[in-house]
This record gives sequence, structure tokens and C-alpha cells, in this order.
Amino acid sequence: MLLDLKEIFQNEGSQKQVDYSLSMSDIEYDGVYPFKSPVSVSALSVNRASLVDLEISVKFLYIRNCDRCFEEFSREMEMTFNHKLAVSLENDENDDYIETPDYKLELDDLVISDIILNLPSKNLCREDCKGLCQKCGQNLNCGVCQCDKTKVDPRLEILKQLID
Repeated sequence: MLLDLKEIFQNEGSQKQVDYSLSMSDIEYDGVYPFKSPVSVSALSVNRASLVDLEISVKFLYIRNCDRCFEEFSREMEMTFNHKLAVSLENDENDDYIETPDYKLELDDLVISDIILNLPSKNLCREDCKGLCQKCGQNLNCGVCQCDKTKVDPRLEILKQLID
């Protein structure tokens, strides 16, 4: 969505609200496509002393496989992002502001990058996920496996002797 901010930049105190749905189903992240349903986007731009504050709120369903047990899970996520917009910047190295020289901003690209940068690095179905048994592959969240837990790796046998 191309956001036209000319009227906002030219009138101090003015604001503009935009609500829309953004499809991210074709976005691959970490080898999977976790956005099956559209992202709900709400953006409010407000002029404050010739600079525009942009607040973006998003809601979406995040579908992944757990990093420990590999079971698929879904989680409703909400995120809020704030950006400062300026028509021109004197210093190109200023990362605090987004430059909009033609008073237009491609909102979709900004929303997608904000979401991707703020996704969790570890995806767990729940905080206390027990994962899989290292020997038989049993999902330990569903029950205990019958593997012998007393057997020690022969390479570590010398350390067991130190404990005994």
C-alpha cells in the first residue's frame, strides 16, 4: 500500500489512519511459510512539528513447527512499531528517520521488514516443551519413552568414575 503523506506533512497536527489486510503467504522465513492468513495492519500517522510519527500495529496468526518436538503450532501475535518520517535528511547516516522526499511511503515493505525483524528466534510450542528422546525419537510431551536412561556414552565413562 502506497501511503500518501503530503497533506499530513503540510498541516501541523493533522493525522491519517489506515487499516488494511496484507497477504504475506508468499514470504518464506527460516525455510517455511509461517503466514497462512493475512496480516491485519493499522497505521496512524501524525504531524508533530514538521515531522511525522508513524505508529503501525499488526495482528497475525504465526504457524510454525516447534524447534524441540517438531509439532506444528500456531500463535496469535500482535506487534507495534514506531517510525519517524521526514521529507529530507541532512545526514544520510541518520537511521532514526525514514526519508520520504516525494511525501509517499511504501507501507507494505516497511511492515514486512518490521515483522520479520521481530519474529522470535526460538520457536517453541510451549515454554516447557520437553522435545524428543535422543534415542528413539518419542515426543516426550506425549509420554515417557522406554529407553534405558542409565546407559552412559563409553566416551564419557571416565567421568562417571570420577563421580563414583
